[in-house]
Amino acid sequence: MNDRFAERIAPGTVRIERTLPGPIDRVWAYLTESELRGRWLASGDMDLRVGGEVQLHWHHVDLSADKTPAPERFRKYDDGVSMTSRITRCEPPHALAYTWGDPSTEVLFELTTQGDRVHLVVTHSGMVEHVGRTSVATGWHAHLAILIDVLDNRAPRNFWSLFAPLEAECAQRMRADA
Repeated sequence: MNDRFAERIAPGTVRIERTLPGPIDRVWAYLTESELRGRWLASGDMDLRVGGEVQLHWHHVDLSADKTPAPERFRKYDDGVSMTSRITRCEPPHALAYTWGDPSTEVLFELTTQGDRVHLVVTHSGMVEHVGRTSVATGWHAHLAILIDVLDNRAPRNFWSLFAPLEAECAQRMRADA
């Protein structure tokens, strides 16, 4: 299940599923604690309650010892990028949702225990354009691959090395699902 592509499940909504090493409380910590979340996605404070503020600070180059540079069109983010969001759902350790910058888009993380593993479903909704869905889907693939590396105690792969080869495939799949 860790190689399945994101799928469009409704207009403007993509879902991606992964099976992660558990236990569930450990995975929850990687979603909610700044230092741990910063190892695979973005660091930043999180007021863990509905309505609470979420600060996300991305610095993709710091996710791996491999310093492969960003594609040219993303170089403007080399020094990092930040976003402020609001929590819309918080049910530890099973569900966490927050707006994704623009209050009309939302990301939902759902966790269920499967033996010693954790089933993660990420649903990102509210995106209006094909290019945005493609970029988001590709980004989630890359970030979740890094999360799996970290949870498996492996050296995390470079975000851009993961993102670049997946982008064309995700674009084709998002177009086919449109």
